[in-house]
Amino acid sequence: MNLETFLSNCQRELNYEFRKPELLKKALTHSSAADSPQDSNERMEFLGDSVLGYVICNHLFHSFPDMPEGDMTKIKSAVVSRAACTEICKRIGLDKYIILGRGLSRSSRLPGSLLANVMEAFIAAVFLDGGFLKAKEFILKIFQSEIDRMLEDHDAGNFKSVLQNFAQKRWSKTPDYKVIEVQGAEHIKTYHISVRIGEKDYPAAWGITKKVAEQRAAENALAVLDGEPPPYVE
Repeated sequence: MNLETFLSNCQRELNYEFRKPELLKKALTHSSAADSPQDSNERMEFLGDSVLGYVICNHLFHSFPDMPEGDMTKIKSAVVSRAACTEICKRIGLDKYIILGRGLSRSSRLPGSLLANVMEAFIAAVFLDGGFLKAKEFILKIFQSEIDRMLEDHDAGNFKSVLQNFAQKRWSKTPDYKVIEVQGAEHIKTYHISVRIGEKDYPAAWGITKKVAEQRAAENALAVLDGEPPPYVE
């Protein structure tokens, strides 16, 4: 198969047509197959990593205006991780088009880092070829399932987040948390916190910190809304 056909097949499978196919060739070229470092995808990996990180950060910031900075950081780190890039590289079939030199073969198990690097280099190629909006469109399309998975994992143990999303979708209201009582000495305080949505109060819960009490209060509210007995009532 000649190079033109090889690159054409790659573009068709990944559903992106390059105006400058030479960018695609460089993105796919591992250093083992390059005549010089400038002919490999190493510099493009660097750019692609930054573009990917920015797009995911921007998406999380604007799509989830109430998500704390720490949670956004955790989700972003997981979505753009080497493991995620490796998996997506294989999922979209990009691994079949890596241009390898002697000593490396697609028939053998390629290192995950190599696949992640090619994924990042491809993103850089799209960015250089079509601009930021094209790169953003491509990234969000192929990384959306990873974003959704991380959001599900995040929400699974974050009852405040689940309750907030539910309340905003159903009533366009944000839950309001109120400290009812504080007990104990300074170093062993416990907090009794309730949550209100609109005009309705839900069963309060105790916790060894405000954060724990708020999570439990949110879990109580979710149980009531689901027709179940609240788990943290004393």
